[in-house]
Amino acid sequence: MGKEMIAMLLAGGQGSRLHVLTQKLAKPAVPFGGKYRIIDFPLSNCVNSGIDTVGILTQYQPLVLNEYIGNGQPWDLDRLYGGVHILPPYQQASGSDWYKGTANAIYQNIDFIQRYDPKYVIILSGDQICKQDYSDFLRFHKSKNAEFSVAVMEVPWEEASRFGLMVADDDDRIIQFQEKPKEPKSNLASMGIYIFNWDILKKYLQEDEEDENSENDFGKNIIPNLLKDGRRMYAYHFNGYWKDVGTISSLWEANMEVLDPEKSGINLFDENWKIYSRNSGMPGHKINPGAQISDSMITDGCVIDGTVRHSVLFSGVIVEKGAVIEDAVVMGGSIIKAGARVSHCIIAENAVIGEEAVVGAMPAKGESPSQGVATVGSGVYIGDKAVIGPDAMISENVKDGEQR
Repeated sequence: MGKEMIAMLLAGGQGSRLHVLTQKLAKPAVPFGGKYRIIDFPLSNCVNSGIDTVGILTQYQPLVLNEYIGNGQPWDLDRLYGGVHILPPYQQASGSDWYKGTANAIYQNIDFIQRYDPKYVIILSGDQICKQDYSDFLRFHKSKNAEFSVAVMEVPWEEASRFGLMVADDDDRIIQFQEKPKEPKSNLASMGIYIFNWDILKKYLQEDEEDENSENDFGKNIIPNLLKDGRRMYAYHFNGYWKDVGTISSLWEANMEVLDPEKSGINLFDENWKIYSRNSGMPGHKINPGAQISDSMITDGCVIDGTVRHSVLFSGVIVEKGAVIEDAVVMGGSIIKAGARVSHCIIAENAVIGEEAVVGAMPAKGESPSQGVATVGSGVYIGDKAVIGPDAMISENVKDGEQR
């Protein structure tokens, strides 16, 4: 009995624009919003949308991700038939042992998809924060009798040239595709989420693989080939919360938006669309006398004696007396020592900020709020009274009193 639709989740991204945060970690495994990792969002969307078979295509630094996914039990994806499967690239008789592009990654797993003989395949990205009902997307695909559908979002015209754009007619049928054009003809940005009829996907993957000049990429090769052949292609308008967290500033922004769910549209406390996660079993957070906290998200196991303003603290963060944290994202297990000032920055897991050290600085008046975000890598020790300036990217220990 074949499955109606299975999901293939592209989680191999190197995430090079996240610099020190992805040196030891695949991008989808990057922590987010206090108790989650980025990959929790597409996985939870699958479960909430009734998809019980997910192939996760890993490549770069997959260890933490593999361990985190495990047998899929936290997302109710530990199934005998279906469930969650980690699909790393493997050496084949013909040679290839590394995914060459997004299309080649799916091509190398045709046998996996065939096992479930699905009618439809949804292709997802592992590095977006998005709450989306994929069953609604599938209803749209069927109603249009489409062979390929792509989820699109309207973006401001002035930003359109940063995206792959779908030009569609009044019936949402795609008539043209523009990859990051200088002169956009549309503001419908591709979210990189596709539904294919399986027979169509298989045919185009096989043809793409035989083309020696292809970059094996959905945006650059598969979609243009579908268009050229006049296939039935449609644009599905999505208007919920979506953010590609591929840069330090967008990751920081998305974490900040968690603090204001009504304005941003990302509500992690929504009982009707839960985001599941392999949560750490820590006790509740402890706010000690003298601590001052405002407009922040403080997660399990935090112990706070200092001041925290408009910040996101992941589990087990310790903030000592006299320390001040403002407009910051502080990931799990980090220690902010007495008298330190931490502002407008991202501190990765298990970092230590020494006594009276200064990390980051609030933007000057008129500066864009997402610019100048300082970043400290995981496990890094910042010495006492050291000063780390805005935009700094710190991946190794900094001595006492040193300036960066």
